[in-house]
Amino acid sequence: MAPQHQAPKGTLDILPPGDGGAPFDSARFALVVERFAAVVARAGFGLIVGPAFEDLEVYARVGATTDIVGKEMYDFRDKADRHLALRPDSTPSVVRAFVEHRPVTPWKVWYLAPHFRYDQPQAGRYRQHHSLGLEALGVADADLDAELVGLAAGFPAELGLERSELLLNSLGDGACRPAYRDRLLANLAEREEKLCAEHRARYRDNPMRILDCKRDECRTATEEAPRMLDHLCPPCAAHFERVRAGLAAQGVDYVIDTRLVRGQDYYTRTTFELVSPALGSAPLAVGGGGRYDGFVEALGGPATPGIGFGLGVERLLLAAEAEQVLPAPAQRLDVFVVDTTGGEAAREQVVRMRAAGLRVDRGYDQRSFKAQLKQALRSTAPLALVVEETGWTIRTLAEKGEPVPVEPTTAIDEVRKRLSR
Repeated sequence: MAPQHQAPKGTLDILPPGDGGAPFDSARFALVVERFAAVVARAGFGLIVGPAFEDLEVYARVGATTDIVGKEMYDFRDKADRHLALRPDSTPSVVRAFVEHRPVTPWKVWYLAPHFRYDQPQAGRYRQHHSLGLEALGVADADLDAELVGLAAGFPAELGLERSELLLNSLGDGACRPAYRDRLLANLAEREEKLCAEHRARYRDNPMRILDCKRDECRTATEEAPRMLDHLCPPCAAHFERVRAGLAAQGVDYVIDTRLVRGQDYYTRTTFELVSPALGSAPLAVGGGGRYDGFVEALGGPATPGIGFGLGVERLLLAAEAEQVLPAPAQRLDVFVVDTTGGEAAREQVVRMRAAGLRVDRGYDQRSFKAQLKQALRSTAPLALVVEETGWTIRTLAEKGEPVPVEPTTAIDEVRKRLSR
């Protein structure tokens, strides 16, 4: 019989290992976060924790023609009739925080955040998913682009992943993109009838979005479309060459993808995506990002360059599962306390042992010795401290060793001695 209440469609319960949540168990989830935090801390990034919802206008700046704003945003009015939205993307929230608090630049922050998008759920695509990412504001240097792209491209290897591919492009800026847009629009107008039904009706709103369409009709219709890379102004071209040189210096391999435009309108110049061929016949993006000079001004701040990226935690875990890497770390206890004398001794001893730095659990509800010992075996603790009316003993669980008497006052020392063997 199905339970009366289940997780909402497109969402996941991330459970401890062995509790039915694989491949999204919480131990592996925490390990991904831990390794990301260590990597970005070495690059000078500090953690930012922001609200899960903002004024709708903060996210609307992503772009009126984007699917995020037009189709996928969870928006609502609160009791004061304020129009708010759940976070679909972390960059607008970080930029809003920058505009509000005006920290000293360069400002380098990283985040772990749930993102919410009303989308059709499928493998690797959820209505609530978690993103690990970073943002750097106040630096226009292409060397920073190369550094951040390198950080993103190198992170899958930190998890043992070997089958990730870096796609790279430049989207130009306000100086060269308008003329390119006009060329692309003219090209698409000649092929309007060949576009997919959706883009036939709306390609004029954002013609660059058509390049990223995965439908066969649009892919065929845009095979000979002009490329942004061929129409970069000299400063943008020089910036992109510097990024490429920086990646080469790091030994980072990449593929130029002139169709790569990403899903947000705030990107300028450097744009990139990480895909995993391990996730099915069509490579699935596990992350991406780029430069967004001009976005701070769009949210009311001073002219400030910015760049960042996000990585999907669930997609990284799916890729790890597909490549059979990143096993769940053992969540072992040091000792399990079995008490058949009423529980008071276990209650006090557990407090002492935990205060001494040991990882300890115990039996409850005054269950039988046999039931508590069975629970101790399931706990994966190597030792059991058994409290009985006849005295205290220590048992080695895995080997089913003979109980060894121990005094209550020396139990902690004896557990430590046995753990060190």
